[in-house]
Amino acid sequence: MASRTAAPEKRPGIFSTIKQLITFTKDPFPWVVWVLPVILVLGTGLGVLFALLTQQRWWFAILWGFFGLMVGMIVAMLTMNRLATKAMYIKLDGMPGAGGHVVSNMLGRNWRGEEMPVGINPKTQDVVYRAVGRGGVVLVGEGSRSKLEKLMKKERTVARRITHDSVPVTEFFIGKGEGEVAIDQLAKQIKKLPKKVDRNGMAQLVARTESISRGGATALPIPKGIDPMRARAPKTPR
Repeated sequence: MASRTAAPEKRPGIFSTIKQLITFTKDPFPWVVWVLPVILVLGTGLGVLFALLTQQRWWFAILWGFFGLMVGMIVAMLTMNRLATKAMYIKLDGMPGAGGHVVSNMLGRNWRGEEMPVGINPKTQDVVYRAVGRGGVVLVGEGSRSKLEKLMKKERTVARRITHDSVPVTEFFIGKGEGEVAIDQLAKQIKKLPKKVDRNGMAQLVARTESISRGGATALPIPKGIDPMRARAPKTPR
C-alpha cells in the first residue's frame, strides 16, 4: 500500500534564490544585473594585482585571485541584500498592509508584532497595527491621519490596559507629511526607542497582549487590498 505521507517541500537552491532576488530587485534597480558581475571581476582583479605588485610566485597569484573572488562574492551578496531591501520598501510604499509587514517582519527579536491590524475602520479602510517589545507598546497608524485619530485613541486605551501604564505607548503614523514616518524609516524609528522592559517583562507583555487580543480585531474584516506578501523580497541565501 502506497504511503500517503506528503513529500517534504523542496526548498529552492542557492542559484534559484539568487535569480529570484535579481528578478525582484531589477525592477527599481535595472543596473543590478551588471553591477554584481563587475564586483566579482573587480574582486578577482584586485587579488591578482596584489600578488603581482608584491612579486609573488604565479601560483600565489592564482590563490590571491581566488581569495579576491570570494571577497567579491561576499560584497556582491551584501549589495544584493541591501538593494533587495530597498526594492521591497519601494514596492511597499503606499500599499495597504505595508505597516503590518514591517511590524511583523522587520523589527528583530526585541519586538513582537502581527501582520493583522488590531483596529480597522471598515468605511475608510484606515488601520492600526500594534507591536510590543523592549521599548514598550507601539501603535502604527496607516491611512489618513485625521481619520485615524479616533481609532488610534481606542487602541491607545487598549494598550494602556495591557501595560497598566507601566511602560510607554508610542504612536507612529505612516506617511510623508509633518509628524509622519516614511515606511522605509518605520522599523528604524521603532528600534531606536529606549529599552524600558527586560526580556522577562517582554514575555509577560506579549502574553497579556495575546490574552486581550483574543476575540478582538481578529474577528474584524480585513480591508480590501491588504496583501503585503506580494511585496516581500526573497530571502538571501546564507
